[in-house]
Amino acid sequence: MTIESRLAHHLSLDRAALERAGRVARDAGERLDRVLTKLGMVSERDMATALSELLELPLAQPADYPEAEVLDGRLSRQFLKHFRVLPLAAPEGGPLRLAMADPLDDYAADAVRLAAGMAVSRLVAVPAELDAAFERLLGDASPAAVADDDAGPAEDEDVERLKDLASEAPVVRLVNLMIARAVEARASDIHVEPFENRLKVRYRIDGRLVEAEEPPLRLKAAVVSRIKIMARLNIAERRLPQDGRVKLAVRGRELDLRVSTVPTLHGESVVLRVLDREAAVLDFAALGFSGAPLATYLALLERPEGVVLVTGPTGSGKTTTLYTSLLGLNRPERKIVTVEDPVEYQLEGVNQVQVKPGIGLSFATVLRSILRQDPDVVMIGEIRDLETAEIAVQASLTGHLVLSTLHTNSAAATACRLLDMGVEPYLLTATVGGLVAQRLVRRLCPACRRAEAVPPELAERFHLTRLWQPVGCSQCSGGYLGRIGVVEVLALDEAVRRLVLRRAEVGDIQRAAQASGMRTMFEDGLLKAEAGVTSLAEVLRVTREA
Repeated sequence: MTIESRLAHHLSLDRAALERAGRVARDAGERLDRVLTKLGMVSERDMATALSELLELPLAQPADYPEAEVLDGRLSRQFLKHFRVLPLAAPEGGPLRLAMADPLDDYAADAVRLAAGMAVSRLVAVPAELDAAFERLLGDASPAAVADDDAGPAEDEDVERLKDLASEAPVVRLVNLMIARAVEARASDIHVEPFENRLKVRYRIDGRLVEAEEPPLRLKAAVVSRIKIMARLNIAERRLPQDGRVKLAVRGRELDLRVSTVPTLHGESVVLRVLDREAAVLDFAALGFSGAPLATYLALLERPEGVVLVTGPTGSGKTTTLYTSLLGLNRPERKIVTVEDPVEYQLEGVNQVQVKPGIGLSFATVLRSILRQDPDVVMIGEIRDLETAEIAVQASLTGHLVLSTLHTNSAAATACRLLDMGVEPYLLTATVGGLVAQRLVRRLCPACRRAEAVPPELAERFHLTRLWQPVGCSQCSGGYLGRIGVVEVLALDEAVRRLVLRRAEVGDIQRAAQASGMRTMFEDGLLKAEAGVTSLAEVLRVTREA
């Protein structure tokens, strides 16, 4: 068995993906391991670890890299960078410990052995760590040459130097590896944050930020510039926020990255929102809808007209709920048009419009135009102002089903929010059919969750018979794996409509809705906690009830 076939077997690659990579390798005349990393099907760290185990060679650790250059002057810097090898230590009597990005390169190892005059012991290097060591030990550019993020608009010469630096292999590999690791960790966002003495990288995993390995500080400007180049942003503009988008393949999966930059005291802070189409679950049960709330919501969607609003804070899954709703509504006899900022996922058979405020293409402007397109269903990404709310209400009055989102804390609070925005009570009660509020809680890992007895006071207060706690194992992150929604669905009945007409308080509307049978988010969360889907601590965290 060849090293390539052993490697493929060791990495447990999907057969179709492996065959595709094999064809590319044969056509390009390259080794399979190199093609796998170039295609993003295997991360450089995973590949290095696999090579280390298969070749029975040590894996070079970050602490193995020296503080000063080893064998100073005896090995050409150009040679070391070209063959991507770096001496780590040269003890008396040898052997010379040599970190190699390609431990199968016999020519490079022999050349180092002859030049150093001693035997060579090979170590498998993680390319990003090797490149960081190159920059620290062999780099020619001083930190000032990388460009000063605190400066105003860069001079043409500085911009060109940044472009060149951001396009160099080490920086390209570093950014690609950062994105690949985020995808492997199931991160929804990547935060790249410059500070005076460090460039912090954090991943948002299951709603929580987790620190990742930091790039070398000297590459701060180059890393940010590389991301901006990928997103087709203006790298010379560092004083104003910018937004862009990147499409790329990571480990054989097509990804969209929404990129946002904001100037801070020590440079530009960059956030990349990871939109993985293949990982997107557009299924109500998987989103957390079940039982009576799901039945009520599906009934709202089957109405020929009316406004249905999904509410919650940023990152609570509102847009995913709307996309799932559109999939269920998408039939040949219906025309669906959406107005979004931005369009997150492309839906076959749905007319999706991206707003562009910079050229005057706002939500309100687009809505006026698409209502002349004879749609049956209209989805508005977000109701941000009175003008958009009024057009949504008017669209409902003329026989359209309108879906949208709003930032409020509960379903009952949504009605009061619309009144506060200036929507007339009689229009609101005549058009709004239902209000949905949701939050995301972390799912307990099914492999390691542990059942425990319910304390008597909790059992009496919340009528619980069993609870589950996170434990933590190799398959999860601290006992949690993924997220699921807790929801409440308020269908406006006569009692609630009368209260809205009187401009009643949120509490009065909430009590009337519960008297009519609405299950609150807290109650929905308790059911999920009792079933072992999540923990009581998670439910309390997101609903703020006790």
